[in-house]
Amino acid sequence: MVHLFGIRHHGPGSARSLLKALEALSPDCVLIEGPPEADEIVHWAADEAMRPPVAMLAHCPDDPQLAVFYPLAEFSPEWLALRFALARGTPVRFIDLPQVHGLALRQQQEKEQGSASEDSGEAAGPSDDPLGWLAEAAGYGDGESWWNHMVEERGDGEGLFAAIAEAMQEVRAQAGETGPQAQRDALREAHMRQCLRAARKQDFQRIAVVCGAWHVPALDLDAPGAPTAKADAQALKGLPKVKVATTWVPWTYGNLARASGYGAGVASPGWYEFLWRQGNERRAAGWLARVARLLREQDLDCSSAHVIEGIRLAETLAALRGRSSPGLVELDEACVTVLCHGEAAPLKLIERQLSVGDRLGAVPEAVPAVPLQRDLEQQQKSLRLKPEALERTLDLDLRKETDLARSRLLHRLGLLGIDWAALARTGHSARGTFHEVWTLRWEPRLAVDIITASRWGQTLEQAAASRAVQAARDADSLARLAELIDNVLLADLAGAIGPVTHELESRAAVTGDAPQLLATLPPLANVFRYGSVRRTDSQLVAHVIDGIIQRASIGLPMACGGVDEEAAAALRKLVLDADRAITLRDSAEHTEVWRRAMRQLALGDHGAALLRGVGARLLLDTGALPAPEAEALFARSLSAGAPPADAAAWLEGFLNGNAMVLLHDDAIWRLLDRWLAGLTEEHFLRVAPLVRRTFSTFAAVDRRGLAAKAVRTRGPVTRAAAAPGWDDARAALPVPLLRTLLGVAHP
Repeated sequence: MVHLFGIRHHGPGSARSLLKALEALSPDCVLIEGPPEADEIVHWAADEAMRPPVAMLAHCPDDPQLAVFYPLAEFSPEWLALRFALARGTPVRFIDLPQVHGLALRQQQEKEQGSASEDSGEAAGPSDDPLGWLAEAAGYGDGESWWNHMVEERGDGEGLFAAIAEAMQEVRAQAGETGPQAQRDALREAHMRQCLRAARKQDFQRIAVVCGAWHVPALDLDAPGAPTAKADAQALKGLPKVKVATTWVPWTYGNLARASGYGAGVASPGWYEFLWRQGNERRAAGWLARVARLLREQDLDCSSAHVIEGIRLAETLAALRGRSSPGLVELDEACVTVLCHGEAAPLKLIERQLSVGDRLGAVPEAVPAVPLQRDLEQQQKSLRLKPEALERTLDLDLRKETDLARSRLLHRLGLLGIDWAALARTGHSARGTFHEVWTLRWEPRLAVDIITASRWGQTLEQAAASRAVQAARDADSLARLAELIDNVLLADLAGAIGPVTHELESRAAVTGDAPQLLATLPPLANVFRYGSVRRTDSQLVAHVIDGIIQRASIGLPMACGGVDEEAAAALRKLVLDADRAITLRDSAEHTEVWRRAMRQLALGDHGAALLRGVGARLLLDTGALPAPEAEALFARSLSAGAPPADAAAWLEGFLNGNAMVLLHDDAIWRLLDRWLAGLTEEHFLRVAPLVRRTFSTFAAVDRRGLAAKAVRTRGPVTRAAAAPGWDDARAALPVPLLRTLLGVAHP
């Protein structure tokens, strides 16, 4: 006899009822909705080292991004059915449509639609919420809320699965079966019926089938009008295939949540875990005690009296709504009202830490995995970098051997596109360039990224080096290549440094694009200057930097001519960054080459005015432009014959957001003063916004210094100068009237 147990996603109520039903039935065969390819790895569910949440991963080795997860928690009915069968030696099989067909169909659909679509392997009806009609009739906002209250939060229920089957029969009859999802469901149900028939032929007497509630009516082989074996075989004939491999991977409650995008449909897995372990006994007290402990850990006031009043409020709300015990909705409302003093903000913390939770599962070390995964696990263990679902900060001191090794590991993962960690900042602390701060958070999807990256090599070092070399060949700019060299050295990939450097040198030798050449200098200079921090040979890139400085210096003056305002602003940043990089390189020969280019730009007439001003300022700051020559250049650029807009742009470039030259050089101060004073009204109105924008970039203390200098230079404004031709007698005439209007008595 076949016994159908319909479930909906994961939940403690249906799991508890299922476990009780299985113990009463004592089946001699258990069939579970899931990928048949996972039959080879199902025995791992009995391993003591397997700690939910975990997920079965089915993927295509030829295209690892073509993958599907089947998440399971300790309160998942499928997980309990697996453990029940394995503990008793009962045959257990998965009966869903094989993923050799499922992934092939998805691949085919993506090609036809031109866009990827996610498929978690979970059952779905013809609409996003097939229980919506039942929920609406019962006064609930959506089917998930209805199911949660009626099934998951109610605990054991006699006749639960018979009631579910009856409800699904009615819903399917009303919903109809059209659309792509219905067609996919039809194929899945055809295969599940074929598996049921095969189990019957093996003379199993008590067959337990655990499947999505939606599929229960379709799997009743004895129902009137049920499809025949021949019809099902015909429907499954000729389906496309791809190669599929399966394994177990750790999962997290955050990804089990409905909002994660994996479709597991558990909005509050932390709450479900609490229900599974706590049951209905003193539910409100147990949950609010957890909330109180969390709030106290965050230094938020929460006394025992708060908890008691919160329990009373939650139980009262449940009674008013006709519920036997409070659910999460009632408890959340009680938390906001009593424990959080009416503030909704702490509820976000409660939801994140308790309702969802941060649990990360674990799988046995012997579970099948690609060699790259094993190498990563070994390094995580030796470097004490445990994967965690919660985001945490890792502060590294690169002078320490362990921290340096950790940094290399994280940089290698970054090159492979495995974004377990993100570099938050470097350098700006008491420890200078010996300092790195990373933000780490492990996500289950990284399992797919690791499988994808395994095509580059069997170890992290080998894979990252191969990936870097290929990235160098595919790079679309010199700046990207320079950045890649930096990353390769940070990751300590000796095998990739040569090929990547050679690629950059070859491309730089044949390009005349000065902006691209300039953009490569900052990352290369950082490698050269700070390479010793990581014990890398910075001389490997020295000759590349020198060659790029030569070619950039030759092409720079020509590149700065005939550009508009936006392009000039972009070039200014490149020039300033390149100047700092050349200073870091600290080569007298190549610094002189760069200064000659700056001089040609500053003293020439064809470059953009903004860039000519920048060149003049850089030369002045380094002493390469004598003060008398700088004053003459300043006077010429701000002369009456210069177009006002060009003069203002030149001034912006020359000052470059720094007022020191005006504060300390009186000659340049006087030249600027004479230029502004000599402008006609029309020209002044045109350049005033540009000059104001330039001066607004100065620090407040510098602007005050300039104002004080203006007062010292011009002197205080006298009364005679402020109001020439003042007539005391005429000014006194309106005074009596003003006193009358203001009600001020006469003296």
